[in-house]
Amino acid sequence: MEDLASPSLSDYSLENATPGPAAPSSKSRGMNGAKARSQRRPSNRDEFDGPHQFLKRPPPEYVAMQERELPRLPTHLLVQEQDSVLNQVNDRLSQCAYDFVAKYQFPIPLTQDMRPVERPQDREWTEWVYLLKRLATKRRIPARVLYNGQIKQFVTILENSLEMRHAAKHQSRPLKDDRNILQLISAGIQVAKILKDAQAMDYLDRLYVSTEQRIHERVAATAAASAAVRFR
Repeated sequence: MEDLASPSLSDYSLENATPGPAAPSSKSRGMNGAKARSQRRPSNRDEFDGPHQFLKRPPPEYVAMQERELPRLPTHLLVQEQDSVLNQVNDRLSQCAYDFVAKYQFPIPLTQDMRPVERPQDREWTEWVYLLKRLATKRRIPARVLYNGQIKQFVTILENSLEMRHAAKHQSRPLKDDRNILQLISAGIQVAKILKDAQAMDYLDRLYVSTEQRIHERVAATAAASAAVRFR
């Protein structure tokens, strides 16, 4: 094959050169520069620096009603009971995620500081959530394997369950009110539902019912004790 010939000086002669655009005059350069500067805005500016409005400030007495001490929501479960419930939800969700990943053979990235997964407990629930979210955002999870194909709601449902793991992990946390505990169990049920795990759904639903029943029993006992004190 013949070598490509190197270009000679004649290849760059004025006769062979293609006429380029004329250099802009100083006047046009000034106009273009001013236009570019007017279109460019500082990086720290956003839509709130443009046209905007403020709502009418509420009257002071209305603000005072809002800023008074928050009402205490009913809390009838002991801290040990709350920990037990939250740990049960956490463990069951980890099993649910493990089964889902194993069933559909989704890849689990390996790093030097993390050992291979051999059982659900080898990853924290937060790590399972991160894995499932990454699989979803990288389009590794087909919508057909989720309940009603809810791929768009998948990440939101997973994130709603993260508070449960945070609550179970930190033993120094304050007591959660009854509604919050039931809400966290319900968030776990929604995870099991979207992963189409009937066994996990049944387990968490029974946990919800038993926890709610225990709360109602405590409410009734407290009311009975208060009534007994009043009629003494």
